[in-house]
Amino acid sequence: MKRRHRHCHRTRTGAAALLAVLAVLAGGCAGATGVRGAPGAAGLRDPYFPKLGNGGYDVRHYALSLAYDPDTGRLDGTAEITARATQDLSAFNLDLSGLAVGAARVDGAPAAHNRAGNELTVRPREEIRKGAEFRATVTYAGVPERITDADGSEEGWLRDADGGVVAVGEPAGSATWFPGNHHPSDKAAYDISLTVPAGTDAFSNGVRTERRTEPDGRVTTVWHTPEPMASYLATVMIGRYETGTATALGTVPVLTAAEPEVAARTAALRAEIPELLARQERRFGPYPFSAAGAVVTEDGTLGYALETQTRPVFPASSFDRTTLVHELAHQWFGNSVSPATWRDLWLNEGFATYAEWLYAEEYGGVPARTAFERAFAQEANWAFPPAAPPTAANLFAPPVYQRGAMVLHKLRETVGDGTFDSILRGWPEKYRHANASTADFTAYAEEIAGKDLDGLWDVWLYGDGRPERP
Repeated sequence: MKRRHRHCHRTRTGAAALLAVLAVLAGGCAGATGVRGAPGAAGLRDPYFPKLGNGGYDVRHYALSLAYDPDTGRLDGTAEITARATQDLSAFNLDLSGLAVGAARVDGAPAAHNRAGNELTVRPREEIRKGAEFRATVTYAGVPERITDADGSEEGWLRDADGGVVAVGEPAGSATWFPGNHHPSDKAAYDISLTVPAGTDAFSNGVRTERRTEPDGRVTTVWHTPEPMASYLATVMIGRYETGTATALGTVPVLTAAEPEVAARTAALRAEIPELLARQERRFGPYPFSAAGAVVTEDGTLGYALETQTRPVFPASSFDRTTLVHELAHQWFGNSVSPATWRDLWLNEGFATYAEWLYAEEYGGVPARTAFERAFAQEANWAFPPAAPPTAANLFAPPVYQRGAMVLHKLRETVGDGTFDSILRGWPEKYRHANASTADFTAYAEEIAGKDLDGLWDVWLYGDGRPERP
C-alpha cells in the first residue's frame, strides 16, 4: 500500500533495434562468435512502465551480497541471478538505476556488458539455448539513489541523516540497489546477505539464517526467502533497531523491529501480529509464507507504509491497527497473488482495503456496508475506474483502494456471503505464489458464483461515473 492521499495514505524510451546494435558491439568487445539467438526484449510493455522488466528469461533465484558503509553511503554489491532462458539468447537485459557495474559473468565466464540509461545489456560468450538454466553474476558499486515517482512519492534506497537506510521498491525502486528483472510478473526466491559495521542492525525479507562477524569486525546477516517474491517487495533496513520475536500460526517465526525512538510506543501493536495473522488466516486461507513481522521507523525517511514481503515497513505515524491489518492482508493479496501488470494493482489494494472493512465488521461492530456507503459518498473515489488508472501518477489514488473495495462489496452483495467467502479463500489458493490479472479474477468469481457478472463489472469495475444509488 502506498497511501499518499492517505487517510494520511510510475516510461522510459528505447528501441529493440538500438539494443540489438549495442549487443553486437558488446559482443565484438568480448570476441563472441557463432551466436544464432536474439537479444531478449528490453522491457515487457507494461501499460504504465513499458521498459520495466525484460524478456527472454525467467529468474528463479537472486543471491545478493551487499556491503554498506553508513558514513559514506557507498554500497558494494554482487548479484548472482539464476534464470531459465525462454528463447535462444544472444544477449539479455537487466534493470539497474545508477550504480557503476564492475564486471559481468555468465556461467562463470566473463561477459560483455553495456549501459543505456536504466538498461544493463549482458552478452555471454556463447548463446544460451532456450530452456537452459544459466547464472549471471554482476558486481556493482556506488551510492544508491532515491526515485521520485509520478505521484511525487519517493522510493528506492532511502537514506536518512545518520546513514540509516530503508529500501523500498514499489513500483521500480528495487532497481536502485540490485540488477534484475524488475517487473512483478517475474517472481523468484531470494537470499540476501547484508554486511554492515558492528553496532549497526540490518534486516531483510524472510528468515535470518546466519549471523557472523567478518575478520575486519563488520557483521554479516543472511536472509532467506524461499517463496517466490516480486522484486518490488524486496526490502532492506539498516540502522539501529530494537527487536521482538514471537511465533504465529504454530510454526511461523515473527520478527519485528523498531527504531529506538518509537520502539516503546509500538511494542504492544507489534505484539498483536500473531493474533492478527490467525484472524486473517481464518478468512483468507493458509498463510502463504514461512516468516512474518514488521518494521517501524521514525517519521521522515519513509512517507508511507508498504507491504514488503513477510516484513511490511511503516513510518511510526502510519503504524496503527487498521494499516497493519491492510499490510498483513497484502501477504495474501499482492504478495502471494501478485499483479500480472501494474494495471491490475486494484487486486492488491482493493482486497487489502476490503480486509480493513471485514476486520472492522467482525471485531469493531461496523458493518462493511457502512464503510461501503462512506466510500460511495466520497467524490475522489470516482475519478476513474479502479481497473483503468489513466496514468502512472494515478496508480495509488483513491479509486484503486476504496472503489476497488467497493467492487468486492458489491460482489459480496450479489453472490451472497457464503459464495463470497469461497471466493475470498479460493482466489489466493488458486493463484498462490503466482500472478493474476483482472480478467483472471472476474472469470474466477463467475466460475465460483456460477453466473455471468458482466453487469456488476460494467458498473463498478469499469464504469465511468458514480451510480445513482450505492
